[in-house]
Order: sequence, then C-alpha cells, then structure tokens
Amino acid sequence: MPKKLLKNIDFPTDVRQLANNELPLLAKELREFIIDVVATKEGHLGASLGVVELTIALHYIFDTPTDQLVWDVGHQAYGHKILTGRKDIFHTNRQLNGISGFPKRSESDYDTFGVGHSSTSISAALGMAIASKLQGKNKHHIAVIGDASIASGMAFEALNHAGDTNANLLVVLNDNAIGIDPSVGALKHYLTRIKSTRSDIEQHNIFEALNFDYSGPIDGHNFEELLLELNRLKQIEGPKFLHVITTKGKGLRQAEQDQVKYHAPGKFDKISGDVLPKEASKFTKFQDVFGKTIVELAELNEKIVGITPAMLTGSSLKFMLDKFPERTFDVGIAEQHAVTLAAGMATQGIIPFCNIYSTFLQRAYDQIIHDVALQSLPVVFCLDRAGLVGQDGATHHGVFDLAYLRCIPNLIIFAPRNEIELRNIMYTVQLGIEKPIAIRYPRGKGKLEKWKLPFKKISIGENICLEDGNDLAILSSGTIANNTSEVIKKTKNKHSIAHYDIRFIKPLDKKLLLKIFNKFNKIITIEDGTIKGGLGSAILEYAAEANYRGHIKILGVPDDFIHHGTIDELQKQCGLDVDSIQETIKNILK
Repeated sequence: MPKKLLKNIDFPTDVRQLANNELPLLAKELREFIIDVVATKEGHLGASLGVVELTIALHYIFDTPTDQLVWDVGHQAYGHKILTGRKDIFHTNRQLNGISGFPKRSESDYDTFGVGHSSTSISAALGMAIASKLQGKNKHHIAVIGDASIASGMAFEALNHAGDTNANLLVVLNDNAIGIDPSVGALKHYLTRIKSTRSDIEQHNIFEALNFDYSGPIDGHNFEELLLELNRLKQIEGPKFLHVITTKGKGLRQAEQDQVKYHAPGKFDKISGDVLPKEASKFTKFQDVFGKTIVELAELNEKIVGITPAMLTGSSLKFMLDKFPERTFDVGIAEQHAVTLAAGMATQGIIPFCNIYSTFLQRAYDQIIHDVALQSLPVVFCLDRAGLVGQDGATHHGVFDLAYLRCIPNLIIFAPRNEIELRNIMYTVQLGIEKPIAIRYPRGKGKLEKWKLPFKKISIGENICLEDGNDLAILSSGTIANNTSEVIKKTKNKHSIAHYDIRFIKPLDKKLLLKIFNKFNKIITIEDGTIKGGLGSAILEYAAEANYRGHIKILGVPDDFIHHGTIDELQKQCGLDVDSIQETIKNILK
C-alpha cells in the first residue's frame, strides 16, 4: 500500500519535514485532493492543477509565512490554501460563510495579499520587500504571476521600478501560454521564442534589460529543477526573475486538452474527468445574447468592432471572432488600453463595443473619464457580470458601476431588464449616438425563451411604466425587475403597486419622475448595485431638487463588501430577494 502523505500535512512546516524524493507523491495526492473537491463543489480547476509542484517547492524552500508569498489573480492558489491550514475546510471553498476562492488576508497569515484581479503581485511584493529593508528585516518576497498577467501595464510598471531597486524580490513567471483564453500579444510571442531557443538568451532577454537576475526557462513540474534553482536564487540579493514552464490542468487529461473549458468547468466526474451534463435550459445567458446580437449587427454595419481585455469566451465575443476575426480585438489583461483603444477608434467613425466585466472596468476609470467622456466619444461599454455575481465573491461583484459611472458627465447609463431590451439598446446605439454609453447586464441566464425578435429603436432617456397602481411606486433598474414583478403578483389582492423600469439611470427621465412624485407619497427604489451613489441616490437627488415631500426607501447592496455565496443567498443577505422585498412593502404600507 503506497504511503499517504497529505493526510499528515497541515502547514508548510510539515511539508519541510519530507525528503526531496517524497515531494512527487505529495504532488500526486494534492492534485487528487483538488480534483475530488472541485468535481463536486465547483471552482477554478486548471490553474491550480498547473502549479502543484511549484506551490510545494515554494513552501518547501522558503520559510512562509515569514517569507512572503504573493499569488497573482488568485485562482491558482487552491494548492496553497490546502497546504496552509485549510485542508479540512477546503470543501467550503466559495460557499456561503466558507473560505474564499482567492487569497484573502483576513483568512490566513499565509495569504499575504488579497487578490482576485490580475497583475498586482509584483507591485505588492515589491512594496513588502522595500518595507522589510526599511525595517531592517531579512526575508524573502516572492510574486507568482502568469504569462497572461505579466503583459498588463501594471506588471510592467512594477518590473520597471523593481529593477531600479536592491529589494529582495523574486518574480516567478508561471508560463503556460493561457490565462482563461489563450494568451495574446507580442510578449506572448517573445516568451515562446525564449522557450524554443534556450541558448544565447542573455543577449536578448527583456527581463535582464530591466536589471533582473533572470534564470530559466525551467520545467515547472520537475522538482529537481525547481528545488535547485529556488535554492540558488535564495542566496542572491536584489531583484530576481525565474521563468517556469507549466501545463494548465496538469494531471487531468481533459483539463490539459481543453484548457479553456476546464478553467472553471463546473461539476465533473472525478474519475473520467468528463464534465457532467447540466440540465437543459430553455433560457440563454446574457453574455450569449450580447455575443450573438453583436454578430447580427456587425453583419448589417461594417463599422462595428468588438474589443475585450482577455475575456473572449466569458463575454461571448468568441462568436464575433469566429465570424469577423479582423474586427475582433482581444488586447490581453489591459483594461486601460482597451478603453483608450476604443476611444481612438471612435475618433475615426468606428463603432467600438468595448466589453469589460463591471468589476474589471474599475481598473480603467481615468480612461473612461479623460479619454472617452471628456471628449464625448461614442464608445459603447458593455458591462458584463454587473450586480452580484455569486461565488467569486467580493473581488468580482459588479456592484459599484452605477455609483462610479453616474458622476461622469456626458455618459449615458442603461440597464436592460431583459434580453430583448439588451438587443434593442445595442441596435439603437449603432444607429448613431453623440455620447458614450454604459450598458450593464448580469451574469447568468435571462427569463425569456423568445428573445431574438426584430430590433426596435429605444428612445434615449425614456423610462417606462410596467405596472400601474395607486398605493406605492417601485422604481427598479435592470434585471432585479424580475423579483419586483414577482412580489407585485403575490400582493396584487392586497395592494395596488405601480412598477417603473428606470432603465436609463443617466440621463434620468425627469418628466416621468415628476408624474411619480405627484401621484405617490411612498416610493421604493430597488437596484443590484450599491445603495451609496446608485439609482436610489439619483432619485433622492432629484426628489430634493423637485421638493418632493414623500417617503423614499432605497433597497440595494449595503455599504459593505459582500463576500461569496450563491446569487440567491446574497440577494437574501442584501434584502433583495422576493420575500425581503415583500416584507419591506408590508412595513411601508402598514
């Protein structure tokens, strides 16, 4: 019977008790453990499988958590979590009140920096390294970054600074040629050349030119190479760069062969590796409604292009790439560049649909203001994953967009309540608008079976009444209208409730709002964004301007970071589920 190692491993100190020749067995067990849990609990699979040996080697050679290890993006850190005191609760990963799917400082001393977005590790680790020097502390600081993440501007800013210091920093490049989709750009081709021509690289290496002690590329699945090189680098002062080649999904055949699908495959058979079939649905994901609609419109209008920062599959711009490759641009993990690239295209009469997840658009805020809105350039921002996104948690919820966009002049903000409205606003804006627009829509499926209907033009700034009533007015924005409609159906015999779709958060339909203010002395606003600064704030601002004397109750995401759980669980937590809305109505109408 083979020896079992992982059952006796609780912390990296236990890993360091093992002999070198036992580490491959630990790696095998760690892979099996990750596969066992993720097969039933879901989560990010391929990235963590690819860095099993690297994870073990780093904790084996360095004295973590005294030596500080920073993971980039974070979905590659499952093995790290299991080896750092969370093995017995790893099954709660991404579940309500369970551990986070990403490194989180409040969760463990071994999680030295909270991550979820990309390309932050080198800056953070450099900051730690400089702080250690200032305080006379002698320890190591390691940033593990993927080849897709290192192409981001922030990573280059950090490399540029680090190379001009004597900080005790080791950057480990986990090079597997893929982020979520395959890596893109000139740097990717450069790394490919380094891998294929190991000789004479010192004359041409960009990392050497930035004053890093470069070594590699080495096999990231070979403990002998990893331990030898990490031990050597441990003795060298100043900024160091280790280039490691890995295979995303390593150890699960299907995950190696289909790395995009097995990035986060959902539930799968842990023995065969086959993804389990999901119950057939008659409904369509909003991202697919967007993806199919932009192809339809691109066939009619040759000026339309699609832009995304490394989210071709997630945004469904893959459909556009298949049909119009020359008009589809994946710019890599570079949100700032994506926005200003779109702005540049718009100056030349092109109609750019710039598709960025709501949470990732935060990374390009200055570009939205300075490069797009200030110049009134008609860029179409498509904000996928707006609102609560579920188990990816606080780093990924798209709940701040209404608040951070609403204060920007010249910007239109639209939240479709269903798939038809999404199609129609996309159709409307490509006919010609004079200002930029942000269209926000949620993760997951809509509620309509038949959404592919003939296009209709939407009047910019016009909000609509969905249900007439006398006792109370509910003003909702976006797909949270579904919960509102359900509540109204349930309370129809008791109360007469009006329901208005505030699909344009900016500009507000002041004409309609004045009618509402004149008719109702009780109003509820409902949104799946933050209470501070969102739809409710906009209504209150205009109510004060219009001297409205009635009562306005705001429902939305509270002034706190919402962590992980299912969307239903998180809506309940925020008071946005059907039962909570019903209770709010009952209290207001007492």
